[in-house]
Amino acid sequence: MKKLTLLIGALLTMTCLVYAADNRPAFQNEAPRQQPGFLKTLKIFWDFTFNKPANTVPAHVLPVRALTQAQLLAAPDNTLYRLGHSTILLKLNGEFWLTDPVFSKRASPVQWAGPARFHAPPISIAELPPIKGVILSHNHYDHLDYDAVRALAAKTEFFLAPLGVGDTLVSWGVPADKVRQLGWWESVSAGSLKLTATPAQHFSGRGLFDSNKTLWASWVIESGDLRVFFSGDTGYFKGFKEIGDKFGPFDLTLMETGAYDPKWPDIHMLPRETLQAHIDLRGKVMLPIHNGTFDLAMHSWDDPFEQITALAAARRQTLATPEIGAPLSIANPQATGAWWRPEERKDHATVSALSQNVAAP
Repeated sequence: MKKLTLLIGALLTMTCLVYAADNRPAFQNEAPRQQPGFLKTLKIFWDFTFNKPANTVPAHVLPVRALTQAQLLAAPDNTLYRLGHSTILLKLNGEFWLTDPVFSKRASPVQWAGPARFHAPPISIAELPPIKGVILSHNHYDHLDYDAVRALAAKTEFFLAPLGVGDTLVSWGVPADKVRQLGWWESVSAGSLKLTATPAQHFSGRGLFDSNKTLWASWVIESGDLRVFFSGDTGYFKGFKEIGDKFGPFDLTLMETGAYDPKWPDIHMLPRETLQAHIDLRGKVMLPIHNGTFDLAMHSWDDPFEQITALAAARRQTLATPEIGAPLSIANPQATGAWWRPEERKDHATVSALSQNVAAP
């Protein structure tokens, strides 16, 4: 089963790289990207399947702070909780917002194989309070979860999505009047927020025949004078400076820091590029996301945390790395500890049963 899981992961990676090499996309990045080529893609596939290091998955149980609806309702405004990978729960003006909600056990087309979670979500979808809006960056399996979308549809007022992704949501049963689809630089007011879809350097696709048929995006989230940037998935590109010039400074940036590799530099940032992107955006504090939940690359599972911590210290940038499920003030985020190191764990209620928190169809 382990080899099968690695094979599914490798196939997903290889398919993604084939998508990235497609010369006939419906949507394109602002600048051309390097194409991996067949032999390089085959080598990645082989290494991912047969040469996977053991430390890409944690050897110890990760700390997760269990959450309840009562806790969330009592929490102050301008608080966020990292639920895993790129899934963030934000409380703004009494409204709850979710980014890229993934609650399933695996980031895969099937739930019997593929990249499995390192930890359970700290709260189930059923236990979440009513959600004002879901903010989606693109349609890859580790960001767009069919079961989660189906479970959230009845309790969510708005789904904000890049062009084409909203059509997928509707086909899955989300009422069309709940869906807002945006192109790059388009804005919408939803609830008490203003949201703008901004460029990212990535790609899209969930099957064999939909390469780049839907758009990918980053997001600017504005709540009064408060500004948050959500990177989605992206390589490093000059667009960060443009976004920073138009919308910065940002009180908090939620920045992809994980699933990187020198073999695919254009679609996922290396940690040094992530930090530079944060600086380009004129971010005050950075929260590294897209890590600590799924095994999607060849680096050790904790390498994103260790690298970005050292880089931020060297460049005197403030980093927030809250435990999964721990609250973080958006208006006044503080530097947090290295929870991924076993010697720095704290006592708290740990979620241990994956099954209790996986989204139901």
